[in-house]
Amino acid sequence: MAARRALRFTALAEGSSVGPETLGQIHDEVRRLTVAYPWLALPTLLGDLVEVQDLTFRLLEHGRVKPLQARDLYLLAGITSGMLAKASHDLGNPNAAMMQARTAFVCADNADHHAMRAWVCSLQSLISYGAGRPSEAAEYATLGLGAAGNVRGTTSVWLACLSARAYALVGDGEATRAAIQQAEEARAAAEPDDLDAFGGIMTFPVPRQLYYVAEVTVHLGEDPALGESQSEAAVAAYRSAAEDEWAFGDEAGAQADLARIARGEIEGAIEAVQPVLDLPIEQRNFGITSSAQRVHAAQ
Repeated sequence: MAARRALRFTALAEGSSVGPETLGQIHDEVRRLTVAYPWLALPTLLGDLVEVQDLTFRLLEHGRVKPLQARDLYLLAGITSGMLAKASHDLGNPNAAMMQARTAFVCADNADHHAMRAWVCSLQSLISYGAGRPSEAAEYATLGLGAAGNVRGTTSVWLACLSARAYALVGDGEATRAAIQQAEEARAAAEPDDLDAFGGIMTFPVPRQLYYVAEVTVHLGEDPALGESQSEAAVAAYRSAAEDEWAFGDEAGAQADLARIARGEIEGAIEAVQPVLDLPIEQRNFGITSSAQRVHAAQ
């Protein structure tokens, strides 16, 4: 609370325009939140996210930003709005999530940041997928790939994986496999950009890609043995992941996929899904509960 109060004071004390100390402090706070998001339960972060978004909006609305600083502040506002969109998605509220995502896209537009536009399209695809609208999810992923242009960061990998997952949900095997191949090519060509530099939720590491590929294969249901081996690879990747590549939600999703593909073996499914059931209540977000429900439906 004291640190947030200091941030607000700095923003007001620097005079008639936003100064370097304010921008630096906001940047550091946004980066702290992007890194923390995959690790911590949402109730721990939500108040700080709302606070930073409100501060960036106030600074932009009051016209105290020099042109050279506006781009950076819009980018920070966009990232914060994107995280709040993800928070609404994690709370099972797709309407609020999409509203925040659209705000994030406006911020990305004002920052004229191609990678951020693509990242927001990725987020919109994720929200649509979670809301049970796979065709819309595929459309947003395609839109993001178009917006990415010459973007070489890991957002391009996320977009291709999102396309694959959406196509798998509607049973289009050919399009799914093409998207998986596109994701592999994007990974081979990827060069970390300024969004990747924020870390955490703003980057798409290899373990997360393995999780998406496993889920895609499980959705298609064409090759249970392949789905099982891919799910095992994703679970193993998260168990040995570096600190900056781990995410409790994605690891839980990989565990749930492994349980779904247990070939009717109830004991194996129980063993696979137990780590998901053991998660604290505050970490049982919409994505995790949806994964657990799919395990129930499969068994």
